[in-house]
Amino acid sequence: MHKDFLAISDFSSEELTEIIHLALAVKQQMHDGIMPTPLAGKSIALIFHKPSLRTRMSFEKGIHQLGGHSIYITGAEFELGKRESIRDAARVLSRYVEGIMIRTFHQHEVEELARHATVPVINGLTDLLHPCQIMSDLLTILEKLGQINGITVAYFGDGNNVANSWINAAARFPFLLRIATSPDTLPDQKILERAQKEGANIAITHDAAEAAQGADVIYTDVWASMQEKAKGAERASLLKEFQVNARLVGQAKRSAIVMHCLPAERGSEITDDVMDSPQSVVFDQAENRLHLQKAIMMKLIR
Repeated sequence: MHKDFLAISDFSSEELTEIIHLALAVKQQMHDGIMPTPLAGKSIALIFHKPSLRTRMSFEKGIHQLGGHSIYITGAEFELGKRESIRDAARVLSRYVEGIMIRTFHQHEVEELARHATVPVINGLTDLLHPCQIMSDLLTILEKLGQINGITVAYFGDGNNVANSWINAAARFPFLLRIATSPDTLPDQKILERAQKEGANIAITHDAAEAAQGADVIYTDVWASMQEKAKGAERASLLKEFQVNARLVGQAKRSAIVMHCLPAERGSEITDDVMDSPQSVVFDQAENRLHLQKAIMMKLIR
């Protein structure tokens, strides 16, 4: 298994399945009051260049539950490649901590950090990818639907880091991924082409109803990511036809679940009635960030 967790595509389907099943076991243990502490005596650096509720809470809580200690670091302490080189900072951090989680902007900078660090690096989010989120979502799907293989996931909205990580997941698990978006908001084409060459079953469409038809999972995310809020009106104009509302959900299977990685802009990419409906598993997704990330840390940090 890789030293770092930077992208879903770095791992085999067997390794990813192993992580998901470990997360299920860890979750059950927690509910049974059993709390293994494999990180006892270990410290994990949490680097945040982007604000977060779920990422910070789930990693800090997870590290604490595993017996470790988290150290919160912002851009004031560590600007990638600014006050000192990434390679030097990676080497320094590796002398202090047993693992690093980073939530930042550029994927290539995270990759450089991992290349020079001698401890595991976990990608908490970049502009390109959000692997921990999609792994947590796969855990939620397994819990709710009983399987991952053979289902249809319909994603609606911006071709962002979440969409890119769904594409990577589709190259590792045999499910159908439909991405409904505008011609101007497509996901990363290199990631898409690589996944399709690896056998991923992915359909890109500009017809929301077509994507929703018979789907097992209806998934959406904000139309403009946090660094793109100035483009909010433009994105809304491009993506308004891809709103997840009751009419759209009605095209999916009656047993379909509705997912959103949060934070949500209610009334934009998703309506209140769908977000709060019995089909919504949005808050189960949020909880599962805790369990899945604990599993990743247990696998990587020794």
